[in-house]
Amino acid sequence: MDRDAAVTFAKKYLEDLLSFFGLNTDVAVSCDEEVIELKVPSSHLNGFLIGQRGDTLRSMQFIVSAALKNAEAPLYRVNIDVADYKQHRADRLSEQVEEWCKQVLESKEPFSLRPMSPADRRVVHRTVAEHPQLATESVGEGRDRHIVISYSE
Repeated sequence: MDRDAAVTFAKKYLEDLLSFFGLNTDVAVSCDEEVIELKVPSSHLNGFLIGQRGDTLRSMQFIVSAALKNAEAPLYRVNIDVADYKQHRADRLSEQVEEWCKQVLESKEPFSLRPMSPADRRVVHRTVAEHPQLATESVGEGRDRHIVISYSE
């Protein structure tokens, strides 16, 4: 299976999965060097497909990724977004990170965040990187992994 076939396979697999829930829709697909991006348009099933805090969304990603691995596809990292949920979530998190950055800049004291998913940690690292006086460090393991924002002169 080549790269284009892997992208087509992932798109069709997700569309078939969604059809089991009664949603017949066209999934938008794009691909960069290592991740297949699948975007499901907004529908009456948004809340169901996203799940509590994105749990169902992550599960669908896992299923499609596992199917790609089993098919020995060259790409098997998958990112699924329903009704731009992940983008909106990242935007809200980025706004919150800006507030935390202001706190650290004023107090010059380190600020520990709550444990987060890898995707959320990437948003934090990217947002803090826009402030040259600040640094981030991931601390902990597994579910306890969190970020500390600190002042660095």
